[in-house]
Order: sequence, then C-alpha cells, then structure tokens
Amino acid sequence: MMVLCFLSKTLQLARHSSSQLGRQLCSDSINKPVLTLFTKKPCPLCDEAKEVLEPYKTRFILQEVDITLPENSVWYDKYKYDIPVFHLNGKFLMKHQVDIQKFEDQLTRVESQNYRNQ
Repeated sequence: MMVLCFLSKTLQLARHSSSQLGRQLCSDSINKPVLTLFTKKPCPLCDEAKEVLEPYKTRFILQEVDITLPENSVWYDKYKYDIPVFHLNGKFLMKHQVDIQKFEDQLTRVESQNYRNQ
C-alpha cells in the first residue's frame, strides 16, 4: 500500500508501506508551514537568503517559484524588481533580504496554529 501526501498543490508520493514510518513522514510534511521563495536564475541574493534560512530547514517546506517561467508571468510582473520575495503559507512575509526576527516570529506563530488544528 502507498501513502499519498499532498503538499502545496503538488502531489508527493511516499513509497512506504502502511507502516508507521510512512504515515509519520506524510503527517510531518502536511503539518509543516510552506515557505515560498519567488526567485529567478541567477539570483545571488536568493542564494544568500537560503543560506540564512538553512538552520530552520527542518521546520518548513521550501517551494521555489521561478518568476521567469511563462506560467509565472503574474509573479514576474509583481516581483521582477524585488526578489527574493518570501510568502509563508501563501501570505507575503518579506522581500529583498531575510528579516530573521520576523521570520522566526511568523514561523513560530504558524507552527503553533498548525499544532492547535491537529
């Protein structure tokens, strides 16, 4: 039997039996906040921002959106002069650089909301 996890509009398939491990992997991923990075290649500021966030990487799912792709033209028009731009669970969080205090505060707030909703 396979375990299906739905993560931020992306179907992720965990090929684990119905074991506790498979269920735990799926559950952990579903409850993690989604941090969306609006970026393009190359983007040294985006690379720098990801390095700053590295110590927190186990607490969120990073979703990168390349604003130069045709299907992301709306984001390109909105953020072409502002990357990196971050949204947390679909809501604008910060742009240009990581505000680590704001990030920590908002991440903790979202985590506690997710915990209460379990």
